[in-house]
Amino acid sequence: MSETEQTDPIRVVLVDDQQLVRAGFGLVIGSQPDMVVAGEAGDGAQALRALGTIEADVVLMDIRMPNLDGLAATRALTERAVAGQPAPKVVILTTFDLDEYVLEAIRAGASGFLLKDAPPEDMLAAIRTVHRGDAVIAPSTTRRLIETVATLLPPEDLTSPDVLDALTDREREVLMLMARGRTNTEIGAELFVAEATVKTHVGRVLAKLGARDRVQAVVLAYETGLVQPGR
Repeated sequence: MSETEQTDPIRVVLVDDQQLVRAGFGLVIGSQPDMVVAGEAGDGAQALRALGTIEADVVLMDIRMPNLDGLAATRALTERAVAGQPAPKVVILTTFDLDEYVLEAIRAGASGFLLKDAPPEDMLAAIRTVHRGDAVIAPSTTRRLIETVATLLPPEDLTSPDVLDALTDREREVLMLMARGRTNTEIGAELFVAEATVKTHVGRVLAKLGARDRVQAVVLAYETGLVQPGR
């Protein structure tokens, strides 16, 4: 981006019941010229109140918090978005041993995940990626989390593969590569097609599956058995 193309900084809200965690994230984010900490909250209820009065682009949301946890807060923000109200994208903060919450977080409307002990550059990349509108955050991390929880899915939580019937063979290929954490550029290289063509395929996959974003589509790929964990 040239100096004549300056845009407003990405407004980030930090939601975690540990003040030290918020302080650490805040220092990293505050050091970036294209980001600003727009607000902080110690639980989901505080976050929803704050987000009713301040404008934010991305929320870093912890899961386990008092009063109102991160899953419930994320659901509430998703409902605001569905109702046409301004709502930021949510990145769930996880320690990776909270596997049972991963699918629930996606279903609640989270755009992805960030490990709490991730390097600062991963956190900054995740924020920028979400702000661009791409729901795949740190593909290797998101994929590992989804793969891990997919192995724990009880039969009643599996989705019938019939939902994939609407996809063409090429769209299935694209979905499988999405589930492996490939970017549009990487998918294009693997299938020998232009990136613009990949974007078209991805858009059709999301529309046909009724998926909110790429992350939700990836979960469906695992839930239907199109992609097997570890393979």
